[in-house]
Amino acid sequence: MRKNDFLNHWSRLHGNAQISGVVKAWLSISFIMARVLCKLKISANLLTISGLLFAALLYLFGKEVWSPIFLVLSLMADGIDGSMAIISGKASKFGSLLDSVVDRISEVLWVLVLYKIGIDQEVLLLIIITAFIQEYLRSRSGGLGLTDIGIVTIAERPVRASFVFIILIFFHLNFTNIIFVAYLWMIFQIVSIITITKYLRSKFR
Repeated sequence: MRKNDFLNHWSRLHGNAQISGVVKAWLSISFIMARVLCKLKISANLLTISGLLFAALLYLFGKEVWSPIFLVLSLMADGIDGSMAIISGKASKFGSLLDSVVDRISEVLWVLVLYKIGIDQEVLLLIIITAFIQEYLRSRSGGLGLTDIGIVTIAERPVRASFVFIILIFFHLNFTNIIFVAYLWMIFQIVSIITITKYLRSKFR
């Protein structure tokens, strides 16, 4: 599969979303890495499960200074598995379902590692609940017939991973008051819920 064909296929799967900027840059990298993994006969579903394994390793070794690498690997696995499914021509509904379930479990593990390093549990609980509500709203709207990707909020999954990464780095650098980063994340999540709710309300009137 050529790169342009891959990008067009990805766009169709995401409600004919425009591909530009950071998204295009990431998809270009993802395309190259996915082609290599496909040649190695590694399946997209196996890579999806690998993402969950990396998230579990992050939870287990979260207090180690090198632990953020597992977060990066977890996020990369999640970003590349879909590209592999497209390139290999083996995209399936089960694979999509597996990817969604693994994403949610992985995010729980991300949040749990922050609890292990001392972030307030009530803040983390609000963060994970609002993150899940955001993803459920998008998923449910698709089930109700909304086919376009709609709106990109300020707290999409890569942003959530970035907050986890920043908090972990600050923790290992012995920064004080890292709870304020979690507070900022919480605010991002609340704003995102409001944003996507307003958007969906306008679509389903």
